[in-house]
Amino acid sequence: CFPAFIGTLCSLWHCSMLLFLFHALRQFPGCGNIVTFSQFLFIAVEGFIFEANFGRKSPAIPIRYYFIMVAMFFTVSVVNNYALNLNISMPLHMIFRSGSLIASMALGIIILKKRYSVSKYTSIALVSLGIFTCTFMSAKQVASDSSLNEEDGLQVFLWWLLGIAALTFALLMSARMGIFQETLYQRFGKHSKEALFYNHALPLPGFLLLAPNIYHHAVLFNQSEPFRVPVIGLTLPIMWFYLFMNVITQYVCIRGVFILTTECPSLTVTLVVTLRKFLSLIFSILYFRNPFTGWHWLGTALVFLGTLLYAEVWNSLGSLLARCRRRPKEE
Repeated sequence: CFPAFIGTLCSLWHCSMLLFLFHALRQFPGCGNIVTFSQFLFIAVEGFIFEANFGRKSPAIPIRYYFIMVAMFFTVSVVNNYALNLNISMPLHMIFRSGSLIASMALGIIILKKRYSVSKYTSIALVSLGIFTCTFMSAKQVASDSSLNEEDGLQVFLWWLLGIAALTFALLMSARMGIFQETLYQRFGKHSKEALFYNHALPLPGFLLLAPNIYHHAVLFNQSEPFRVPVIGLTLPIMWFYLFMNVITQYVCIRGVFILTTECPSLTVTLVVTLRKFLSLIFSILYFRNPFTGWHWLGTALVFLGTLLYAEVWNSLGSLLARCRRRPKEE
């Protein structure tokens, strides 16, 4: 469908602009909070104007449920950001977060008492094995870093383990939030755009707790090298340009996914999101020359193979090929 094409373009554009974010995180590893705050602020302002009609439109879902959802959403965002400060590489961060299918299925079985087909369980096993492979190989790289002495190496490894724990917690919390949203939509109807606004507007006061960190990185951004923006000729610190481009593309990406969820089958949404994660990973590896062994590639392949199997791509392709074979005979 045409919205799928739009959503795919938005996701591909966001993937290309993620290079700016990767560069920012590499130069200022702790800048995740200012990036997240900027994204939340922009989406909240846009939603306040166009969705909430300057506060005159009442929410379809009671506000108390949004506070619960927001607490989960804010926690997941902050924990994922801090994981990057705990010796977690960007490729491992992406691969680990691709395991959302595992967490969603596990909590769906436990909380919603769902049951799945054999192919779904097989796909989850592949994703789990892929994540375990990448995580295990990354652990070996951290533990065998020859540039550190034994005491420092142990400390780095322990911080890395804490980062893995943080990613695991964020993954489970994100899955629980998804189940909570699913039950709300079943009860009150689907209001994705409204949820997008409140999920970004209500957490804004929580960033006051992170104000010192945000202010510190704002000062660092101001001290970055000047950059002349093409076409308009405006000169500003290059880190602010990186941040602005990331905020805009993140907004476009979220809106693109929103179009997909309202206009296209869930299979299309899964494929586009998977494509975005895969391309982001490839960009990170090639652009920054991150250490990526054959085992890492194997783990990555298993993760995305499992994701495609979960989305039943093979069945859809089989049906499409069968229709293509029947057409010449019918003609």
